[in-house]
Amino acid sequence: MHRTRVRVVRDALDANDTIAAANRQDFDRAGVTVVNLMSSPGAGKTTLLERCLEGLDGVRAGVLEGDVRGSLDAERIAALHVPVAQIETGAGFGGECHLDANMVRSALPSLPLHELDLLVIENVGNLVCPAEFRVGEDFRAMVVSVTEGEDKPLKYPLMFRACDLVIVNKVDLLPHLDFDLDKLLSHVEAVHPGVERMLVSARTGEGVDEVRDWLVQAATRERVPA
Repeated sequence: MHRTRVRVVRDALDANDTIAAANRQDFDRAGVTVVNLMSSPGAGKTTLLERCLEGLDGVRAGVLEGDVRGSLDAERIAALHVPVAQIETGAGFGGECHLDANMVRSALPSLPLHELDLLVIENVGNLVCPAEFRVGEDFRAMVVSVTEGEDKPLKYPLMFRACDLVIVNKVDLLPHLDFDLDKLLSHVEAVHPGVERMLVSARTGEGVDEVRDWLVQAATRERVPA
């Protein structure tokens, strides 16, 4: 039984990787850079994304929103006059707690890829499953908030290891919390040595320019097709 389960999981991931490669080919043909943005629920990634989408210095951005149910986040992004598509995993995808390559592929016809320089995929809020499934992205970024505790890198190491950028959000709340920022950063370094880190408050705007610059550099870099 154990061996059968392992084989099923491996087969599912292999199938996902095949579709992710097809997605990546489409993104390369369109010349669009794709960032997979992940976090736990409530870490503040939608608010951060709203902030970052303002003033992208000529970078044409679009967003693919993933949620189990509802379109509240997509409506917030659409209010910024940014192309946005919604994936509800609870509608036709079994209520999955993550986006996979096939879900992303199903939504691509709804986006003007050839008119974009940057596509941000805002994944379902979850610190486990999204890290397992590649969707054809160029980069992965994750948001962890100071309200979640310093232990999250040790409890969910794959998520932190899988990312090119770790964004520590809600730092404006540090004076009001029993939270050791140095300990969190030490845990991040332990599970992913050398990973780029940024300290941010999406509410006050602190550090947002740095994240925005990272997105601009990602979108304007010289592309190397996979």
